[in-house]
Amino acid sequence: MAKILNQFLKDNLNELKEQGLYNEIDPVEGPNGATIKIGGKEMINLSSNNYLGLATNDHLKEIAKKAIDHYGVGAGAVRTINGTLDLHVKLEDKLAEFKGTEAAIAFQSGFNCNMAAISAVMDKNDAILSDELNHASIIDGCRLSRAKVIRFNHSDMEDLRAKAKEATESGQYNKVMVITDGVFSMDGDVAKLPEIVEIAKEFDLITYVDDAHGSGVMGKGAGTVKHFGLAKEVDFQMGTLSKAIGVVGGYVAGTQDLIDWLKVRSRPFLFSTSLTPGDTAAITEALQMLIDSTELHDKLWENGDYLKAGLKKLGFNIGDSATPITPCILGDEKLTQQFSKRLSEEGVYAKSIVFPTVPRGTGRVRNMPTAAHSKEMLDEALTVYEKVGKELKIIQ
Repeated sequence: MAKILNQFLKDNLNELKEQGLYNEIDPVEGPNGATIKIGGKEMINLSSNNYLGLATNDHLKEIAKKAIDHYGVGAGAVRTINGTLDLHVKLEDKLAEFKGTEAAIAFQSGFNCNMAAISAVMDKNDAILSDELNHASIIDGCRLSRAKVIRFNHSDMEDLRAKAKEATESGQYNKVMVITDGVFSMDGDVAKLPEIVEIAKEFDLITYVDDAHGSGVMGKGAGTVKHFGLAKEVDFQMGTLSKAIGVVGGYVAGTQDLIDWLKVRSRPFLFSTSLTPGDTAAITEALQMLIDSTELHDKLWENGDYLKAGLKKLGFNIGDSATPITPCILGDEKLTQQFSKRLSEEGVYAKSIVFPTVPRGTGRVRNMPTAAHSKEMLDEALTVYEKVGKELKIIQ
């Protein structure tokens, strides 16, 4: 190894560890369900994005197995050559039905969606108004587009309006887009989509909603845009297929013209092998399950409200979450890491979240209750939270 690289790595890794910012990765031994096994120890799992428990659903496993037996384990090519299976067409039809749009396109990951879709439409002659707390994939997608990125204060509609007015009236840009998460994953708050759409109409902005944590969760499952009744008003509805949907991948839903354009100009679609057959079949069936019933969605919210009320009663700072995502905000990074470690030792896996995932000084343990948790599991977790919180003098 080059000496300069070796020194760079050692110095920076040591610095991260000293500051409590080094992330230890814990390999999971078995399924990522309501409970989880790490290091041979079974724990209540409060760190998964598997909101509806579909990642371990027995019916979906059987659907995936049948697809593998018929199609094989891989699609064999990119979508534009001969990697588009009839399964992919069925999936995209089902996504459009699920989101209430004319069409949809599936990608290999949610991160890929934002890298693909933003840069396929926006370029160096354009500007993007981006919420300051938008996900890293949005930030990278904006950078890749080479458009001028103008950050507005988090969910601050006055700031958005002022910056939209300045950008559109300056005459510098061909197109201006406003982009926001639907549900912000670190705090659990929801974007002010009605106000954003109103501002977008006033200044003719392109609207883009990243609903990674809203799909399957908001709008009785159909997402944050559906929750606000804005399916016909939002240009890009983007989401993941790896969280509430339980498998892997991402999608963009919108007009037929938009999807046709993305199929000829979005680089991950053009240059990366398609979603696997087993995954594709399982996703399509998962979407049908959500279209047919809100049972899992309702259970998720019931469990989320229960855990949130319990943590708040104990005295934890859970911020302003309006979704099942429930952070316990501690602030200090080292304390956050220590708290998470003690929770694990007591049988609750709740991963610490620190900079750069969240701003410095806002370290938190993020709790992700799912439809698969029982009340008994949540009660046990609350008992552990009370014990460790008092031990570390986080609560009284």
